Amino acid sequence: MSGMQRPALAVHGGCGVMAKLNLSEEAWIAARADLARALRAGWDVLSAGGPAPDAVEAAVAVMEDSPHFNAGYGAALNRAGEHELDAAIMDGATLATGAVTAVRRIRNPVKAARAVMQHGDAVLLASAAADRFAEDAGLDMVPPDYFKTERRAEALAAMKAHEAAGTASAASEADKHGTVGAVALDRDGHLAAATSTGGYSNQPEGRVGDTPIIGAGTYARDGVCAVSGTGRGEYFMRYVVAHEIASRVAYLGETVSQAADKVIHQDLEPHNIGAGLVAIGADGTVAAPYNTDGMFRGWVTETGAFCVGSHHRLFRIQDR
Repeated sequence: MSGMQRPALAVHGGCGVMAKLNLSEEAWIAARADLARALRAGWDVLSAGGPAPDAVEAAVAVMEDSPHFNAGYGAALNRAGEHELDAAIMDGATLATGAVTAVRRIRNPVKAARAVMQHGDAVLLASAAADRFAEDAGLDMVPPDYFKTERRAEALAAMKAHEAAGTASAASEADKHGTVGAVALDRDGHLAAATSTGGYSNQPEGRVGDTPIIGAGTYARDGVCAVSGTGRGEYFMRYVVAHEIASRVAYLGETVSQAADKVIHQDLEPHNIGAGLVAIGADGTVAAPYNTDGMFRGWVTETGAFCVGSHHRLFRIQDR
């Protein structure tokens, strides 16, 4: 693709965090600050002329290191009280992809997904074999207990109590799920997407959601769009949400916003599930629809200001 493109970047920290009373104001402020840090990490790459895959990897790694999001440190616990982490990355220029699922010892699963992509032998590696691959690749490994936080332990207890009482459907979105992701357009016009998650609280052991499934929760194709989703992964897989949005843009000529809104607000609407995403078009347009009370999200405006939000209100944060 010839010519220089103005870079663009958007991130999300999940739509499964949104009952306003569940967190203190201090926790909301801290979470938004970490969203801004993720934006800065990705934007530093793009503004220096770096490639889109580097930018989305950098942004997602920051959120994996934050306790405020359901990925990496602070991820959800499954039914056995253990972590099983998923991540994926996709390079829109080549359609190269890498993903890991059900890993337990990789500090930053998105970096393992990138290593899988670069190695090229596989797209998706699972479980202990993926952990070993990451260790052999020299990535930062941690004991499984590293990921555990008091908040996620409480969420697991809450979900188990709901399950015992038969009220699981009444559980808050915060107790259920969450994901982090980033989409980017670099100066050369190339797109990339990356997504990472801990699944949802009290999920069955061995359950795999949409995050590491290319085309479901993560997808990027140059000249079309890049998408990273958050929500009930089973439905993102059924509708192949990320690829569906790209297809609507490519085949119907819809804008990224039109395609994303159609899928989130119409296709998924009958299922009464929490869902959201961030997407970037080939022209740098950002879409961030969600159908819950809110979604952690942020992007860089054309003026270089950062916008981050959790509910309807957006906060502008100057880059430096």
